[in-house]
Amino acid sequence: MGILPDPAGPDFGDSITRPAWPDRIHQHQEVTTIPRAKSKTRPKAAPLPSLLDCVEKALDDGKAEDTVVIDLHGKTSIADHMVIATGRSQRQVAALAERVLAAIRERGGRRATAEGMRQGDWVLIDAGDVIVHLFRPDVRGFYNLEKMWGADLSEAGGGQG
Repeated sequence: MGILPDPAGPDFGDSITRPAWPDRIHQHQEVTTIPRAKSKTRPKAAPLPSLLDCVEKALDDGKAEDTVVIDLHGKTSIADHMVIATGRSQRQVAALAERVLAAIRERGGRRATAEGMRQGDWVLIDAGDVIVHLFRPDVRGFYNLEKMWGADLSEAGGGQG
């Protein structure tokens, strides 16, 4: 019993010499391109309404009263706009809040958070760039946020229901 020599051939890891490519590949050949059929232009998707437009439409559809939009640019960095609206009852305030939250979700915006839904006297919705305050009439009169934020009702677009 003896030790057999390794068969002839490359060792593992050795480079393998490949045969030379045929001469015809090295010759200059013309390349013919096949024209592609032009695709039809797709209709552009309608742009998403702004978050503020979405909130205003939801409040208008829910019959909110005395809607006021306050531009917060230059006043604070917490949001770009503050929307204040009134509902006639606790039930309507809660329904308006649900409608606004649903509209924000449908738009695909960031997740909005709401406080005060259970009581329905004052609901605060934080949607990032827009903050929404929904009040019953007596609670809105008590807190008077428009005055605190320096909004004139005629300037802020309020007074319409």
